[in-house]
Amino acid sequence: MNTNPDKYSSATTASNVANAALEPAVAKVLRSTYTLLGITLAFSALMAGISMAINAPYFGLWTLLPYFICLWMVEKNKNNASGIAWVFALTGWMGFTLGPIISMYLAAVGSGPIMMALGSTALVFFGASAYVLTTRKNLSFMTGFLMTGILVAFIAGIANIFLKIPALSITVSSVFAFLSAGIIMWQTSAIIHGGERNYISATVTLFVMIYNLFLSLLQLFGIMSDD
Repeated sequence: MNTNPDKYSSATTASNVANAALEPAVAKVLRSTYTLLGITLAFSALMAGISMAINAPYFGLWTLLPYFICLWMVEKNKNNASGIAWVFALTGWMGFTLGPIISMYLAAVGSGPIMMALGSTALVFFGASAYVLTTRKNLSFMTGFLMTGILVAFIAGIANIFLKIPALSITVSSVFAFLSAGIIMWQTSAIIHGGERNYISATVTLFVMIYNLFLSLLQLFGIMSDD
């Protein structure tokens, strides 16, 4: 996840660049998506700060239970007002559970890897979004590859919690980073070409991919910084 304020301005810039040349309906979805994304990133950062301040414990796999419940409720309510509340529940929970992870990295390797992960996440998000908004490429052909890849990487990541194989950990983090960037491009393309007209769904997809990208890069930078 990226809590860098520059990320929010980058998202707004990408949206503004696209709005002038896109259909009004598309521009509206993009504008609503980037607005909600920026707000939820700020809220998630706040929740991460709170969890660090109260020294919240690391939740491990228990993180996934509330995550999937909130994700399901977002999908169920994405066409009504309560969907927004569930978006904040989801992103707030993800931010809260991120706090202990950041604290662990601060204690182990300092702030350097965290700042590098934040900056790299912002750069990748802005670059991926700007590329699609500029070229208008239709990336719907990537759907099967990206969804299969993210599922396989997720299963491998869960398995490695028990296997604890360093090489597999590096591989999973690298694959997650690559796929997250791909899905950011794919989701942006879906909005532009009419495959996505629900800004709540689009926001959640982009938020989760930013979160995954940040964690993946944090792990990779943390490994490189670990003596």
